[in-house]
Parts: sequence; C-alpha cells; structure tokens
Amino acid sequence: MVTADHLRRIAAWSRELNEREIERARAGVVEKTFKANEFICMRGDHFEYWIGVVTGLVRIGSVSRDGKAVSYTGLTAGAWFGEGTVLKNEARRYDVEALRDTRLAILDRTTFFWLFENSVVFNRFLVRSLNERLGQFIALLEYGRMLDATARLARSIASLFNPILYPDVTRHLEITQEEIGAISGISRQNANRCLKTLEQQGLLRLEYGGVTVVDLERLRRYGD
Repeated sequence: MVTADHLRRIAAWSRELNEREIERARAGVVEKTFKANEFICMRGDHFEYWIGVVTGLVRIGSVSRDGKAVSYTGLTAGAWFGEGTVLKNEARRYDVEALRDTRLAILDRTTFFWLFENSVVFNRFLVRSLNERLGQFIALLEYGRMLDATARLARSIASLFNPILYPDVTRHLEITQEEIGAISGISRQNANRCLKTLEQQGLLRLEYGGVTVVDLERLRRYGD
C-alpha cells in the first residue's frame, strides 16, 4: 500500500478523488521494479492490473510470428495504460517491455472496478485517456504508412508530450537515442540521423542524456 500523498504524486487521476476514494485507491496500489529489457507482460498474458509508470521508460509493441518487431508507443513517467484490457477482462494484445530500469505502480482489478463504479472523477479521467489513446493509435496507423523515418520519429517524440496522457511532462525528456529509435521502430543509427535533422531545423535540442523540445507544434505536424 502507498500513502495518499505518494499516490497523488505518481497518479494524476487520483488528485481530485475524495477522501473515501483515495483511501480505497491507495489500498489497491503496489509498486514493482523491472530491469532494463525485462518484459512486464507479453501478448496473450492475463495481466489483470492497471499500470502506471513511476520512473523509467516502457515500450508497447508486438512481434510477429516471423520475428518482425513493431513498436506502437513509448510510455514515460506519469503514464497509466491498459485500462481497455482491464475493462474487457481479456488477454493483453501487445508486449510491454521496460527499456531501462523502470518502477511501476500496479492497481488491482478489484479496486479499478470499484473506482469505475463509484467515482465520477475517475470515470472522467478514463474517458479522456481512452479518447486520447484512440487518437494516438489512429495517428500511428496513418503516419506509419505515409511518412518517412524523420517524420515518424518526430511524431513519436511529440506523442510523449500529450498533456492528457502525461500531465506532468516538461519540455525536457530524459531519453537516449537508442530508446527513441526503439519506440519509433527504427535503428539507433537512423534515429541519430533523424534527430540531427530535427535539431538543424530548430524543432529540438540534443543534450546529454536526453532531448529538449523547442517547437512542439511543428513536431506534431512534421511531414504534413
């Protein structure tokens, strides 16, 4: 069990809960640490928890039968995901992998449904999140088919600055070029080349251990 103050720090959805709701929520949360490159859950697993990223970086993707890997998105601190799978009580349709040492908050399914059935604030958060996630994956399908590598990388970085999915994010992102490549579905070498192109165009700044976004709107529209 985590404290109420700690839960509010790591989970934006908890900040407007009333005292009864916050007590129920914190009783259902535990934290767990995963090593870099460790799978948190795999496609087909019945992992009956709602998951939040406390620290670290997570990649959602899948691997085809012939070994082709596809990256859907990356998740940084503050992101909560998997609500659709919990609501439908189905097996995971994707792999979830820690790209670096990562600490997760895990909310059990019983508590999730108690909040779902009793908290208007919680339901509003879920609706906003599901709407944003749907838009994100529609965009992923579009630019995966229509845009070149630089544009796909630009959109992948921009997706990590969604204020609904990542409410506490700043313009600086602690992430390596290899990790950016992993969540964009391209090699580290191609990621390096694309990042330099975006830096030359004034959209971001490459810094030690991360990137700082200079023009988020242009990143979001890059390739249009």
